[in-house]
Amino acid sequence: MKSFIPYDSDSDFSIYNIPFGVAVFEDDTIGCVSRIGDTVIDLTVLFENGYFNQFELEENIFNAFTLNEFIELGKSVTVPMREHLQSLLTEGSELSKDEETQKEAFHHISKVSMQMPVHVPNYTDFYSSIEHATNVGKMFRDPNNALLPNWRHIPVGYHGRASSIVISGTPIYRPIGQSKPKDSVTPEFGPSKRMDFELEVAFITNSFTVMGERVPVDQAEDHIFGLVLFNDWSARDIQSWEYVPLGPFLGKNFGSSISPWVVTLEALDPFRTEGPEQDPPVFPYLNFNGKKNFDVNLQVYLQPENGEENLICNSNFKYMYWNMAQQLAHHTVNGCNLEVGDMYASGTISGKSEDSFGSMLELSWSGTKPLKLKDGSERKFIEDNDTVIMRGWAEREGKRVGFGEVTGKLLPAKF
Repeated sequence: MKSFIPYDSDSDFSIYNIPFGVAVFEDDTIGCVSRIGDTVIDLTVLFENGYFNQFELEENIFNAFTLNEFIELGKSVTVPMREHLQSLLTEGSELSKDEETQKEAFHHISKVSMQMPVHVPNYTDFYSSIEHATNVGKMFRDPNNALLPNWRHIPVGYHGRASSIVISGTPIYRPIGQSKPKDSVTPEFGPSKRMDFELEVAFITNSFTVMGERVPVDQAEDHIFGLVLFNDWSARDIQSWEYVPLGPFLGKNFGSSISPWVVTLEALDPFRTEGPEQDPPVFPYLNFNGKKNFDVNLQVYLQPENGEENLICNSNFKYMYWNMAQQLAHHTVNGCNLEVGDMYASGTISGKSEDSFGSMLELSWSGTKPLKLKDGSERKFIEDNDTVIMRGWAEREGKRVGFGEVTGKLLPAKF
């Protein structure tokens, strides 16, 4: 395939991608969009000009503030609609000859403002990288018995705060809360001193289920529309004081950042790969067939204020011990219901090598091994006015599909 819209060979947004998002245009209108290279396509205009007539929809679902209504149509509609859009953007298509529609529908990425792509009714964060869980266990529990007894048996997760998930570029304020220094008998109150990122990928569901209904592992992907990059900001000192006995709370709920483009599961299909061997064998409801992991390169950069980007992490989504199908099957095995737009984050994605660790906690080994930056400064954790940038892409046999980036600047605490 070749698009009639030019783009660089290393663009995340090739003709093989066709992601979805929501944008505000220069005239202050808003709508659902897709992207090729640096060209953003207004899907509302394509709908109005008859390019989706064969789907016989009663209303323009792209004239909306979120993708939820489009996603809710389900894969029987969204998959062929994406494929149709893909064909419209190839050389020789009807749209390639329709200059009037192009003039109305095509916008350079610099001329639009990307918004939250979906309304997120519910958010769950998993803990599914065995390397990350092992590293944390070594630091805070027992170096010789790092994993908790349940870890290899269930995809561990917790319910997070949906309202504080924000779009890339939104600044995050350093949170304030209680923490307990190691050398103190009593806790203290104030801004977090151990601010961190977590490199994650999140998937978004496309369906409503009723309470009591389970999603079988072999049907889980039918309920997944697409994925985004996810930075789960973490205040490690607040988290370590509060998490016993009920788990993460103020150390997590102050903010999480996502990339603006939702990359569909179908776009990532060519990049499937085997996941790690699971030992001991899982229960039947978690037993799956086929390749359920995805070979997606992930990078994290740290940029001091007015400074250069520093590459501090090279990881990959394929490292996940528990895959998305297992996560969703486990999430619903007790009858928990799904909603359209629900977001499920992977948990920190770390590999075996030190440069693949997906958090500052691991990269600096809880502050004992500071990272040296290009400007000569050091980092144990994230400092005020630092910007964290995450990028992700898959590439194989001349096909590249990427997410772009998710960025967030850490601002000083508000008092």
